[in-house]
Amino acid sequence: MSEVLSQGEIDALLSALNKGEVDADELKKETMKKKIRLYDFRRPNKFSKEQKHTLQVIFENYARSLSNYLSAQLRTPATVEVLSVEQITYDEFIRSIANPTILGIFSLPPLEGNAILEINPNLGFAILDRILGGTGQTIDKIRGLTEIEETIMDRICAKMLDYLEEPWTIIAPIKPSLVRIDSNPQFTQVVSPSEMVLIVSLETNICGVIGMINICIPFLVLEPIINKLNVNYYYSSNTRRSDANFSNSISSRLQDTSIPIKVLVGNAVITVAELLELNVGDVVPLERSIDDDMEVIIGNTTKFLAKPGIYSNRSSVRITKIVEEGDDENG
Repeated sequence: MSEVLSQGEIDALLSALNKGEVDADELKKETMKKKIRLYDFRRPNKFSKEQKHTLQVIFENYARSLSNYLSAQLRTPATVEVLSVEQITYDEFIRSIANPTILGIFSLPPLEGNAILEINPNLGFAILDRILGGTGQTIDKIRGLTEIEETIMDRICAKMLDYLEEPWTIIAPIKPSLVRIDSNPQFTQVVSPSEMVLIVSLETNICGVIGMINICIPFLVLEPIINKLNVNYYYSSNTRRSDANFSNSISSRLQDTSIPIKVLVGNAVITVAELLELNVGDVVPLERSIDDDMEVIIGNTTKFLAKPGIYSNRSSVRITKIVEEGDDENG
């Protein structure tokens, strides 16, 4: 908030200006210095801190799912953690990764454009070795993928991308889809070199081999949903979604729950002497008329009225009325 000067301070400042004790030009320069801040037009900041924080939360959820998938697929413990979420130019990203490497080009419909899933070669060959029956060792000299290795990695990358859908559901209903597998980053152009991209680095440890999985998403791809990338929207939507999922889960469980149901044929009052004299074949008259409906009881509450009958050679009742709260159960 700007400081408000008192009348005495204003008079003192004017007096100092008149006497030459304060230079007006110096005051203007000092004011201008406070308004100027450095800005690199070659690397404009497209993502705010809050948006990057929201993206980190999304990819932390993804990292947990990816850890579970790799552990099950490779039959060995695997850990995946978000190391950083940064924004750089696409050219800087391409120059920072190995050549050759493992690049999965994928789309994010309904968002337009492509993104990149980059797996460090050391990590990629350890995954391939484990899938092909090895102990998860990497290779000494980095090379490109053979046709068989590329086919296997195509399937692995496609499954890894499937786990991106769930963490993004709160922000946008994306459907990640693998387009192709490449190995030379110099020939992979998803956007122009000067465009800003989001780089999510996932540190992955498999069988003692530590490597990086980098996800590169251009700003142009995320631009249509950029306003949703804030913490308030994410957590409020997540809460509503959790409540809805909880309600659906409870409803589903209740629908499969078995409950006892009884049909009351009628009531009768007899003396103890009559009770002691009861024998097989004796008839006990009930208070209910033969034309009256019988009560269908759920728990301890009469919920329906019904008529007796036979259905598929079994004694049955046909519901004739739903008893609302406050209704007279006896009609």
